[in-house]
Amino acid sequence: MLRLQPPDNKRLLEARGFDACFGGGEANVAVSLAEFGEDAAFLTKLPDNAVADACVRDLKWRGVNTDFILRGGERMGIYFCEKGASQRPSRIIYDRRGSSVNEIRADEVDCGKLLNGVEWFHFTGITPALSAEVRGVLEKILKEAKKRKITVSCDLNFRKKLWSTEAARVVMSELMRYADVLISNEEECKNVFGLEAEGADITKGKLDADGYAAVAGTVKARFPWLKAVAFTLRGSRSADINDWSGIVSADGKCYRSAEYTVRVVDRVGGGDSFSAGLIYSMLNGKDMQYAIDFAVAASCLKHSVEGDFNLVSVAEVEELMNGDGSGRVRR
Repeated sequence: MLRLQPPDNKRLLEARGFDACFGGGEANVAVSLAEFGEDAAFLTKLPDNAVADACVRDLKWRGVNTDFILRGGERMGIYFCEKGASQRPSRIIYDRRGSSVNEIRADEVDCGKLLNGVEWFHFTGITPALSAEVRGVLEKILKEAKKRKITVSCDLNFRKKLWSTEAARVVMSELMRYADVLISNEEECKNVFGLEAEGADITKGKLDADGYAAVAGTVKARFPWLKAVAFTLRGSRSADINDWSGIVSADGKCYRSAEYTVRVVDRVGGGDSFSAGLIYSMLNGKDMQYAIDFAVAASCLKHSVEGDFNLVSVAEVEELMNGDGSGRVRR
């Protein structure tokens, strides 16, 4: 999608111009993985115009394989981002109706070519919420991925502006049969599966890692084939100051990360950068403690980067993991 945002924390109603960049759930994950040195490819459908050309060039420049991006349709989806500050929350307005990806057809996607040599396939709950056509294409790919024994991860990424909790629960519960790894946050699991940690109060930033460990156990009992269930935990003191951590349940154990206090520059893409960190770690055979530590450190750093994409390296993430969060100038 094309992201348009007023500069300098201005509100949309006072904007006289917009900063522009590209982003979106799965694209953000692909860019992060490419920054970590992985071979990452991205599938979508974009119109055949100059704006979409710029998007493709941006992804390609950042190391993402764009060979599977289809062209056609009328328009590229747009979202407007009004960045919050202090006690004023950020707000997102979508302008994506009739976008090209909504019209993608199953016969346009060659699953054999798409999945040839692939080890991991990632999708988010945003994708099946777009249209029945998109859901059909996604399920076609997931069935083929399952046949090929490709690891599949899903980030629930519930968006109430795209569909209802009831619709999300039905569709995502069905799609879970193809997933090996589930990624969520403290709010999405409640919205999609009706599961909430005891004693949690999201609006007050009150989160309990033990409570979410219990939720992860309930999710694994409901979907016993899942290899791992991971949660990001965001304690929002304000739009600017967040406490950030995560847990992952795997191998009969629950692993917890360190907690970071983050001064937020841009929180959009924080969950996607967490997904990418977890995928990178598991792809490379790291143990689960490393995986959750890396995923949380990577997404912690994303909060300091403007735009959707997390433009940090493995070395930078590991430096933070190893305890250097001083932010001192490197010379």
